[in-house]
Amino acid sequence: MHLYAAANGAVLSVTGTLDNPQTNSLDDLQTTRRLDEHRIECIAADPREPHRAFCGTFDAGLFRTRDGGDTWHSVGEDTVLESVTSLAISPTDPDVVYTGSEPSAVFRSVDGGETWTELPPLSDLESSSMWAFPPRPHTHHARWIEMDPTDPDRLFVAIEAGALVRSLDGGETWQDRVPSSKRDVHSMTTHPDKPGHVWVAAGDGYAESNDGGKTWTTPTEGLGHGYCWSVVVDSGDPDSALVTAASSAMRAHSVETAETFLYRRHDDEPWERLDETGLPTGTGVTRAVLAAGQAAGECYAVNDRGLYRTTDFGDSWSRLDIPWPGERQTASGLAVVE
Repeated sequence: MHLYAAANGAVLSVTGTLDNPQTNSLDDLQTTRRLDEHRIECIAADPREPHRAFCGTFDAGLFRTRDGGDTWHSVGEDTVLESVTSLAISPTDPDVVYTGSEPSAVFRSVDGGETWTELPPLSDLESSSMWAFPPRPHTHHARWIEMDPTDPDRLFVAIEAGALVRSLDGGETWQDRVPSSKRDVHSMTTHPDKPGHVWVAAGDGYAESNDGGKTWTTPTEGLGHGYCWSVVVDSGDPDSALVTAASSAMRAHSVETAETFLYRRHDDEPWERLDETGLPTGTGVTRAVLAAGQAAGECYAVNDRGLYRTTDFGDSWSRLDIPWPGERQTASGLAVVE
C-alpha cells in the first residue's frame, strides 16, 4: 500500500505491507512528511507507478514526486497558476494529467507533467459571471476534476461555487452548467464497472448520474446532513457508496465549530448513518476526505484526528499507527495506490 495525504499541514507519504491476510492489517508503516511550508490543496497519484504523484499548493503552484514522496520538485512554473486547487491523473493513460486553479482554469499535460498547456478558458462560459467562492467572493476555483475511466474524452470540472462543467472531447470544448446538476460540487467519483455513472458530493447536496452527466438525480432519503464533502464508491461493488457530510460549511471545515458524519448507501436503499465505527464523527471532528483502496470493501479516510482504514466499507475502522502532531488541521486530499 502507498498513499499520499494532504493533511495536518503537509503532504504525508505512507507505505505499508499487508501483515495478516486474515485480518487485513497493515504493518511496517513508514511515513514521510514534506512541503509543510506550503498550504496544501490537493493530491493525485499515478495508479500504475505509485512513486509518482502530484501535489497542488495554494501559494506555490504544482509539485511532483518521482520517489514516493521523499522529494518534491516544482513543475509547470511557466504555465500553471500559483493557486492549484484540483488534480486528476488519467486512469487510462497516466501521462495525461489535469490540474485546476484559482481563478478557475484547467491545464493539461500529456507527458507526465513535463510540459503544460491551458485548455480553452472556463471564464468564457456564460455562467462564469455568477461564480463566486463565499470566503473570497471576488473569485472562484476548479475544486474537482473527474475523468471517466470508460471514456478518456469525458471530463467533469466542478467550479466552487457556481457550476458543474462537462467536456466530451478532453477539455477542448466545455458544456456550461450541465442541466439539473449541482452548483457547489466538492468531489466526484466514477467506477470502471459502472460506465456512465457519476457520484457527486456537493455543498448543495448529493447527486448521481447514470448517463455520463446528461441528467442527474438526488437520492437523499436518510441523508440527514446536506453539506456533502467527500464521496467514494466500493472498488468491489459500484452499487455501494460512502459520503461525509455536515450541516453547513462552517461546521464542516472549522476546527472550532466542527462536526462531521459518515453515511453509506447500497443500491437504491436509503442512506444509513454510521456512528461509533472507529472513525471519529460527530461534534468536534472536521469532515473526512475519503479514498477507495484496491480491494473490495477497502477505504481510507483522513481528518483532523488521523488516518483511518476500513476493509468492510465502513462497518469498522482502524487508525493507522503513524506520527500525527497534536495540532488539528482540516485535511484537503487523499490518494491511495497499491
